[in-house]
Amino acid sequence: MNTPENSSLGREVDYPTRYDASLLFPIPRAAARGQIGLHGPALPFIGEDRWHVYELGWLDARGKPCVATATLWVPATSPNLIESKSLKLYLNSLNSARFNSAESLRERITTDLSSCAGADVRVEFGLPPVAEAPGQSVDHLDVAIDRYGPPDESLLLADAECIVEETLTSALLKSNCPVTGQPDWASLSIRYRGPRIDREGLLRYLVSYRDHAEFHEQCVERIFLGLMHRCAPQALHVEARYTRRGGLDINPRRTSAGDGLSAENAFRDARQ
Repeated sequence: MNTPENSSLGREVDYPTRYDASLLFPIPRAAARGQIGLHGPALPFIGEDRWHVYELGWLDARGKPCVATATLWVPATSPNLIESKSLKLYLNSLNSARFNSAESLRERITTDLSSCAGADVRVEFGLPPVAEAPGQSVDHLDVAIDRYGPPDESLLLADAECIVEETLTSALLKSNCPVTGQPDWASLSIRYRGPRIDREGLLRYLVSYRDHAEFHEQCVERIFLGLMHRCAPQALHVEARYTRRGGLDINPRRTSAGDGLSAENAFRDARQ
């Protein structure tokens, strides 16, 4: 059964010495989504899990080492997420593999990741630029906080009499890996149109993830649904930019479909 407990997370594994696509470990999204009230194929959001790859290496046809960076997009509609340690091991397995061209490598990675995710994955060489997140940070607010988990939606409030369109940010999102217990750090952007979100309540809500154990993708979906349920925005965009681990970082984005919000170019956080 493909559950987090059966993955390579938290286990000592040998460094792969040859290309091996079977190292990729898919985890079905359905079980975690069921825990937050999402059942069936219809989703209240669109989006993707954008991976930044900093350590990509292979051999050319004559055996000369090559290196590159890459960006991977896994659609949120895919039936599976790709477990992060398995992705790292898979990419490491390419280090000793020969390819006739960089394009043939890109095609191989695209095919393997698409098979694992159960949907078309996009792969491009290079990384988006580092930039400062637009919007207003809530981190400066002088508030007392004593709830660090589990996530508490009741902390979210909104003023239905005041309709705004704005972006709020925080660098204080922290959760923990559900298998190893290791901390996961992220910066979060919330762009919305609708009743004005109470900023102190939002900050307290985000901090209530501090002792929560859940995968990155699932945390972002939980935050998205919490804001939709409690604040009723007309349009909502939530993106988390997690710090790097093992030469990878992940940036899940969830957006209400047809929300009319202006498109935002991908970028990396300074901590990434």
